[in-house]
Amino acid sequence: MDIKDISPDQVVYFSLGPFDLNATIAYTWGVMALIVLVSIIVTNRMTASENMSRWQNFLEIVVDFLRRQIADISGEKPELYMPYIGTLFVFIAVCNLLSVVPGFLPPTASLSTTAALAITVFMAVIIFGVIKRGPLGYLRQYVKPTPMMLPFNIMGEFSRTLALAVRLFGNIMSGVKIVAILLAIAPLVFPVLMNALGLLTGMIQAYIFAVLAMVYIASATRIERERHEKTQTTQGDSDG
Repeated sequence: MDIKDISPDQVVYFSLGPFDLNATIAYTWGVMALIVLVSIIVTNRMTASENMSRWQNFLEIVVDFLRRQIADISGEKPELYMPYIGTLFVFIAVCNLLSVVPGFLPPTASLSTTAALAITVFMAVIIFGVIKRGPLGYLRQYVKPTPMMLPFNIMGEFSRTLALAVRLFGNIMSGVKIVAILLAIAPLVFPVLMNALGLLTGMIQAYIFAVLAMVYIASATRIERERHEKTQTTQGDSDG
C-alpha cells in the first residue's frame, strides 16, 4: 500500500524549503474557515423569535445537548467548559462529516492532528485543574495516595493522552480506507452504505472524544468540588 493511502500528511501540495503544505494542514485550515464562516452567518441572523432559521435551531440543539452533557459529567455549570469542549466536538464532527465528500481527506485521519487535539486536552486538564484547585492543590493529586505513586500518576496522564490520539486516528483512518477499498470493488453498492455508516461513526467519535476530554477535566476538579460539598454538608449539620 502506498504511504499516501495511510496518512494525509504525506500528500504534499506545496513545498518551500523545510516547510511543506500537506493535505492535513490545508484541510484543517479549510475546516476552520468553514466553521468560522458558518458561525458568522448564523450569529448575524440570530433571533429570539419563533421564526428562527433552521441553522440557528439546529445549532441551539447542539449547544443545549453539549451543555447538558457537560453538566452531567462535571456536576457543575457548563459555562466554564463549554467553549473548549464545544470547539473540540464541532471541529472533529465537521472533519468527520466532510469525509464523505469526494477528494476530501479528513484531518482527523492524521495522527499529527489527533495528537495535537489530545495535547490540548492534556493542557486543558492542567489549566482547569489549577483554576479549580489552585497550583498546589492540583499538583498534590500526583502524590496520592502515597508519594510513591508520583511516577505512575504522571505516566497515567501521558498514556491517556496517547490513547485519545490513537483511538480517534485509528477509527477515522480505518473508516476512510475501508470506504476506498469497497469503492474500488463495488462502486455502486457499498460506498453509499459505508458513507452512511461513516457519518454515524464520525459523529460518535466526535462525541466520545469530547466526552472523554470532559471526563478527564472533571476528574482534575472533582476533589475540590467534593471537599466544598463536604464542607457545606458539615456546616449544615452544625447549623441543624
